[in-house]
Amino acid sequence: MAAKRGTDEMRDRVVLGEFGVRNVHTTDFPGNYPGYEDAWDQRRFEEAFRVEVIREEEGALEFDMVGIDAAIANAFRRILLAEVPTMAVEKVFVYNNTSIVQDEILAHRLGLIPIRADPRLFEYRNQGDEEGTEIDTLQFQLKIKCSRNPQAAKESSDPNELYFNHKVYSKHMTWVPLGNQTDLFPDADFRPVHDDILIALLRPGQEIDVLMHCVKGIGESWVLGQRKKCKDHAKFSPVATASYRLLPDITLLQPIEDEAAEMLQKCFSPGVIEIQNIKGKKVARVANARLDTFSREVFRHEGLKNLVRLARVRNHYIFSVESTGILPPDVLVSEAIKILMGKCQRFLNELDSVPME
Repeated sequence: MAAKRGTDEMRDRVVLGEFGVRNVHTTDFPGNYPGYEDAWDQRRFEEAFRVEVIREEEGALEFDMVGIDAAIANAFRRILLAEVPTMAVEKVFVYNNTSIVQDEILAHRLGLIPIRADPRLFEYRNQGDEEGTEIDTLQFQLKIKCSRNPQAAKESSDPNELYFNHKVYSKHMTWVPLGNQTDLFPDADFRPVHDDILIALLRPGQEIDVLMHCVKGIGESWVLGQRKKCKDHAKFSPVATASYRLLPDITLLQPIEDEAAEMLQKCFSPGVIEIQNIKGKKVARVANARLDTFSREVFRHEGLKNLVRLARVRNHYIFSVESTGILPPDVLVSEAIKILMGKCQRFLNELDSVPME
């Protein structure tokens, strides 16, 4: 039984020790463990696999994905980061810029402003096309000039009182419909996600007059038929963060009481360890291991480090997705799943096209 428990731990847990981490590699491949059936089976996979939404807020989503391998989890994360398309400023036509911000820097800043526009409504622009059309381009204009406030007090030194339009914000970007876009998108509200992104500072007489073309793109480039998706750039990433971690598993190997219990509670994140009063004694118990960040502080205490086992559940992934605001995080997750399914289908098609010897 002890040998089986050790094997189960090796297969199911990543164990954190004082000086290292054990069982980090996936080892449950067919034939590696006698007595275990590890050949992939669709029915068994469907029974074990589940997705559970833990927390959903505006712009943020936390969910658990259980029953998958690290390679699939990481592929899903990378798709969220770089392969779900968005709309972003790609071309900036500078008609006048007398601010202290150079044209190249201004164009770069404009490109990083997230645009609230559903990319599913647009097509990718063909490679080599210089002029955009209503089906592949959104056009924005930024035209603003700073002037003095004649009503400002003479002794004032506050720029907010002295000048008009001395701060250029993303809210000053206005959508200019191309072609019949007003008919294609009658209820559209294309604009920057945030109105208060500072673009530049101006002084009286300085002005900015630019026209921007937003196109559909992803965070990496690849060729599909005759269309080439836009060059690599973080501006096309739809998420601020997309990460995962393994579910913590904390086991107390023996009862920990009184002062040791209080010391143990301080070794973990708030809410992980709680202290109960049992028959006049303070007894520690694991309340919510999920909240722990695994600082391994407990290993610094000689009287505690051999009383606790720290591990992570190998196939239980906690995903955290924070959207930039272009699309809700639940939509991003569903789009990432569709992209992953498309990749799998292309791989199967390639296998079918290879002649069998």
